[in-house]
Amino acid sequence: MSADALHAVAVANFFGPRTGGLRTALLEIGRGYRAAGHRYSLVVPGERDAAIETDVGVMHTVAAPPVPGSGGYRVIVRTGAVQRLLEELAPDRLELSDRTTLHGMAHWALRHGIPCLLTAHERLDGVLASAGVPVPLARRLADARNRASLDSGATVVATTAFAAREIERVGGRPVRVPLGVDLEQFTPVERRSRAGVELLLCSRLSREKWPDLAIDTLRTLREGGVDARLTVAGHGPMRAALERRSAGLPVRFLGYLEDRSELRRVLGTADLTLAPGPIETFGLAALESMACGTPVIGNAASALPEVIGTGGAAGLAADGTPEAFADAVDDLLLVPERVRRTAARRRAEQFPWQRTVAALLAITPTPDPVPA
Repeated sequence: MSADALHAVAVANFFGPRTGGLRTALLEIGRGYRAAGHRYSLVVPGERDAAIETDVGVMHTVAAPPVPGSGGYRVIVRTGAVQRLLEELAPDRLELSDRTTLHGMAHWALRHGIPCLLTAHERLDGVLASAGVPVPLARRLADARNRASLDSGATVVATTAFAAREIERVGGRPVRVPLGVDLEQFTPVERRSRAGVELLLCSRLSREKWPDLAIDTLRTLREGGVDARLTVAGHGPMRAALERRSAGLPVRFLGYLEDRSELRRVLGTADLTLAPGPIETFGLAALESMACGTPVIGNAASALPEVIGTGGAAGLAADGTPEAFADAVDDLLLVPERVRRTAARRRAEQFPWQRTVAALLAITPTPDPVPA
């Protein structure tokens, strides 16, 4: 490494063992850092304490309990073990992707004079509300934690304007850095003409993602005379309930697709992808779909309208009801297939991971003062 190289250590909870948007983002960022000549390490939860060599650097797992009903996600409670790891790793920069049990690592970095980036990968108010916390209380709790984030000395990063708004609500000024997509791995595939409409849901099957809206959209379309089918790619705690909900409908469940080439084929051969989650702060699966040439219909309440863009050909935003999603499907199918698929790919090409990495490396972390 050159004298200008830095050692960045990424620390996160909810780092899926095989899949998940956060896992994808941190690994892609790590590859970008390595390609730029920097050193990158990860500290994430796992079944046991371990140090694993990966293509992005060493991944240190800290034994952590699984979160019930989360589909396999874990949360580190042994924060002292994380601090000891950080002292051993001696990072030049800490990149924190958690505002739950690891939030205090930003204060650790401040005490040790280490610059820290704190990325808001989720809307805290939305996550709390989806877990059943009353909305006014969810907002107050989120505001309190976000004020603490601003008070931690970290430079706060948000992936979209939607993600930034709850930070701005308490007077913060987060740096906006969109995530990206692997434009070489996710590319359009050859599609054969066939009857009917092939819809796709590519998502973790959990409550906050609203996967049931995709099934209800299919039902609404078919009741309106549209010959539509739905493929569900993903796994999660709601799968059994969704299978029951889809009884009598043409729905197939593929589970998690570990083979990236198979995922590309599934993404690329659908007519449209549905992204029904109302609290998505970016939507990596939706962007991967567009990179494969498949337009997206996203929940208008989420960050998806920012990712899809304006103009309508690459995708549409719809209110979170089956009727609104079904209407958006009808509207998007009026656009000639070649036009909408070309538009989807071109939109995705605006989000290469190289741009994300360059933007992060360009940040000089400085404390964000707490508003008076």
